[in-house]
Amino acid sequence: AIRQSEKSEELQTRLDTLCDFFTYYIYVNVCRSLFETHKLLFSFVLTANVLKGSKLLDPVEWMFLISGKGLGAADVENPAPEWVDKRMWGDICEMSGVPVFEGFAATFAEDLKAWRDYYDAGDPQTATLCPRWEEKLNSFQKLCVLRSVRPDKIPDGVMNYVIEKQGQRYVEPPPFNLPTCFADSTVTTPLIFLLTKGSDPTKAFYEFAAQMHFDKKVKALSLGQGQGPKAVRLIEEGQQRGTWVYLQNCHLFISWLVELERLCEGFSPDTAHKDFRLWLTSMPCPQFPVSILQNGVKMTNEPPKGLKANLRSAYFKLDNDKLNVTSKPFEYKKLLFALSFFHAIAQERRKFGPLGWNIPYEFNDTDLDISKDQLEIFLDSYEEIPYRVLQFLTSYINYGGRVTDYIDLRTIDVIMNDYYNAQVLVDDFAFDKAGIYRSIAFDENDPHSSYLEYIETLPLTAGPSIFGLHENANITCAQAEAFSTFEIILSMQASSGSGGGGGVSREELIGRACASIEDKLNVYGMFDIEQVSEDYPVVYEESMNTVLIQECIRYNKLIAVMQRTLPELQKALKGLVVMGGDLDAMAKQIAVNQVPKMWEDCAYPSLMPCTNWANDLMQRLDFVTRWIAEGIPKVFWISGFYFPQAFLTGSRQNYARKHGYPIDTIDFDFLPQAAEAEEIAEAPEDGVYISGLFLEGARWNKAKGVLDDSLPKQLFTKAPVIHLLPVKDRQETESGVYRLPVYKVLSRRGVLSTTGHSTNFVMWVEIPSNRENAKNNLGLADDNYWTRAGVGAFCSLKVEA
Repeated sequence: AIRQSEKSEELQTRLDTLCDFFTYYIYVNVCRSLFETHKLLFSFVLTANVLKGSKLLDPVEWMFLISGKGLGAADVENPAPEWVDKRMWGDICEMSGVPVFEGFAATFAEDLKAWRDYYDAGDPQTATLCPRWEEKLNSFQKLCVLRSVRPDKIPDGVMNYVIEKQGQRYVEPPPFNLPTCFADSTVTTPLIFLLTKGSDPTKAFYEFAAQMHFDKKVKALSLGQGQGPKAVRLIEEGQQRGTWVYLQNCHLFISWLVELERLCEGFSPDTAHKDFRLWLTSMPCPQFPVSILQNGVKMTNEPPKGLKANLRSAYFKLDNDKLNVTSKPFEYKKLLFALSFFHAIAQERRKFGPLGWNIPYEFNDTDLDISKDQLEIFLDSYEEIPYRVLQFLTSYINYGGRVTDYIDLRTIDVIMNDYYNAQVLVDDFAFDKAGIYRSIAFDENDPHSSYLEYIETLPLTAGPSIFGLHENANITCAQAEAFSTFEIILSMQASSGSGGGGGVSREELIGRACASIEDKLNVYGMFDIEQVSEDYPVVYEESMNTVLIQECIRYNKLIAVMQRTLPELQKALKGLVVMGGDLDAMAKQIAVNQVPKMWEDCAYPSLMPCTNWANDLMQRLDFVTRWIAEGIPKVFWISGFYFPQAFLTGSRQNYARKHGYPIDTIDFDFLPQAAEAEEIAEAPEDGVYISGLFLEGARWNKAKGVLDDSLPKQLFTKAPVIHLLPVKDRQETESGVYRLPVYKVLSRRGVLSTTGHSTNFVMWVEIPSNRENAKNNLGLADDNYWTRAGVGAFCSLKVEA
């Protein structure tokens, strides 16, 4: 910075220039080692730290933005629950606890129309706030408002903020530049390519080696079992002769990385040839030596993403000869484009998170190549095209071999059927409603150019509709990006131990949070298992008594840990007892509004931040307490169960014992009710009523009694009260239903626990539907429209119910 920055005789000007040059130098050098998804995050954190160093950013406002936690939430009733959801209102009340936002929640109702206009704005990150707050708030404080009202626009808001404070160049990362990276290296600093799926820097590396006239002095080795001695020899020879050593795929030889670290620590400019360089490639892995990362020059070069880039990549490898194969060249070209499109769809659905796939699978070009070879074989082998065989092989074997979640298997089967069918042979058959993505009429003489030209006309980013998802999926995706950014910043904040501000120390904030949770918890205390067992004895006729006792035992384990750790932490904060490692970790997590791991380890699955989690726990304890005090509920709040599968088994068991049937012959009918839970006065004769489920990807149309498309910006809606009616030897439904998967939390993915149940999936519910009746991959009645849309139901969201 001292050598390269602009000189000046004025001391202050020189200092400002040095700061500016050094800050941007750090940005450029760090950016080249970050993946695209983290570059804006780094710009934002860099900007915030510069401003905090100059005392231009309030720590309390910063903490609210990244954690949603102020100095104390305002207690104001939601003035418009029809469009202000619980998450939004919770953030607004918390924000009102930040000094500059005092009275925000209280005056929200008075400015309801202005806030509704802001909420509905296409670009709220640049829209004007209501007059009361527009002039009063600075740009960072407006970001806090954006977080509360429209978090899906936080990435755009953050970008605008960085541009305002640091300049345009801090949101335009420099392109991948190998010569610049090489110029920053020495014989003692390895150059490390951080790999991503689909990226291979080898071609760029060899081109650069030729440019530097080193292509004859490169020694390359792909690491793996038994390659250690050879790699050591190449490095030692390279240091003596001044060659470049290119070691690929370090993540595949983890056991040898300790030896690699030892070799790198021994590098010295006194003993190594000045031309020697060590080049490494590796996927990110936790075992990679930190010292090599710290001392090395790190580089990332990700492939372009999106449907268009995916299709372009697939057809870039082809030519007219490769398209004019098989005895049915016309059908082959049409079906190959459909297959390539399916491949792109399968890969790009991952960007929508659990709404796209429960588990983000790493489909790759090998899956496409195998499927393409099979297409050639089957077109040549059969007179008529065997669509069902091709569908099965592609969705179940080639791609399905990677799919480990059986609900995702259903989804990939439905998607495949949309692309391998006779309709794609028709010219200009549309894959989407808008007709943007089509099976084109190609030029018989030059089909390859026809496809490439068509691909170039496609939009750069694809909307959710081509994936079969609702337009709200874009909001879900953007919100997930925003909150993921905040979670990463929070994890760094927790390790740095910073916080507090506004005249309140970090310890005081943590102490207040602990005292608040402890006060709420003491209202309920531990459940008296002996008393509950006396009031609700284990009897043959009523399995729910056993369910209640088991729930009390499970919740008691969590309550016991909380009652022990909350007072201990408060004493440790005051210096009355030693702050051990566990308590220190707990304090850091509470400081950034995360649920302490000690509690999570003995709690039910939840994605809520600590404040919401504590409120949700109190609602669950209240549900169990009222059950004990008032008797078995008329309607069961299924979200309140620690282990809902036991409750479902208990309700089936009650019916089986009442009628003398074997329990394995009993299944549920699912009868949605028109009445709300509060309106139901009597329990059903058989079975149970359940409430508390939330739908994602669709809503329940009460007037029509079927699933319907969500309203704009309506990400989650309440499911109706459902009567789970046990039936003996139930006949499978023929049509008119969607098999709705019910999960505990929004992440959807889970693992099998020791009880044989999933840690997340609860059950299937057949819910009335009238869109695309079909038989699914198991031969059961289903609805393909909602399957593509990823519609699911959940017991718990990221805010308390």
